Amino acid sequence: MTRIPLLDVDTTEGPVKTALEGVARKRGYVPTPLQVMAHSPATLQGYLGFATALAGGTLDVATRERIAIAVAHANDCQPCLFAHTNIGRAAGLSQAELDAARDFSSADPAARAALVLAREVMATRGHVSDRHLGDAREAGLSDGAVVEITAHVVINLLTNLVNSIAKVPPPATKS
Repeated sequence: MTRIPLLDVDTTEGPVKTALEGVARKRGYVPTPLQVMAHSPATLQGYLGFATALAGGTLDVATRERIAIAVAHANDCQPCLFAHTNIGRAAGLSQAELDAARDFSSADPAARAALVLAREVMATRGHVSDRHLGDAREAGLSDGAVVEITAHVVINLLTNLVNSIAKVPPPATKS
């Protein structure tokens, strides 16, 4: 049982209902952190706006999902890890890449550079050293990509924390 109830389309009204219906139409379901965020319309709208903006960014889906998997694994957020592993699989990531992402790694050099930077952002709470930032740039990451990777760490951290504070149980099926 969660400490904060999961709201769904049938138990909400107004703008929250409209927002959750939109998510359900797009994804086929409403992810658990959004069901918790629905208690705060401002949080839900902020998250959805942020997520929509990031989806139009420069990082490809596979890289975004690798970051989500890495952050979820680092934060022991099983619901997020399960969801993003499935989304990553649907985006074409192999099992080896899904597993590597849990450790902020990849066989793909560009993805690995993004994940190494994401790990440093997480580990240092954004106080990334000049050396690590230089390594990211040397690997081909633009300043825009650096900021976008940081934003993906943040948005995934938000969903991880929301699931954790609500004590959303892990899914019945392991990823």
